Amino acid sequence: MKVGLSFSRCIRDIVECRVDYDDVLVIIARTDFDPYNDNHWSSIFEGYRKGGLSKPEWSGAEPGQEDDAVSSIYRNVTIRLYDGGKIHQPRQFKNAHPPRMPYHWLDCIVTPDEHNPAQQKAWDNYQLITDLA
Repeated sequence: MKVGLSFSRCIRDIVECRVDYDDVLVIIARTDFDPYNDNHWSSIFEGYRKGGLSKPEWSGAEPGQEDDAVSSIYRNVTIRLYDGGKIHQPRQFKNAHPPRMPYHWLDCIVTPDEHNPAQQKAWDNYQLITDLA
């Protein structure tokens, strides 16, 4: 499981299949928008596609495709995460401004669970590696 720390960079990684949607626990975004609001989405997409107030993290995405097609791809991923409760936007609550970090994914460590064999095996493997280090 992964915790994302950058909306633009994490969405890009999911779109480019570097990170699987199902591996995302949450993305803690420095944004405050509703992906269903067309004005909000246009502003977010323009910023990440062409730059301005933010870095153009999506500028190299889908070369040769029209902006509308690329926007649709990124918006669909965003809505899926949003509807799944996987996007947390602290700015919506207390005007928080989390800093931009040089990294944008944190890996979560599983805990032992005797009722989930895959999780228990992952924990056992993690323990084995830490004992070797």
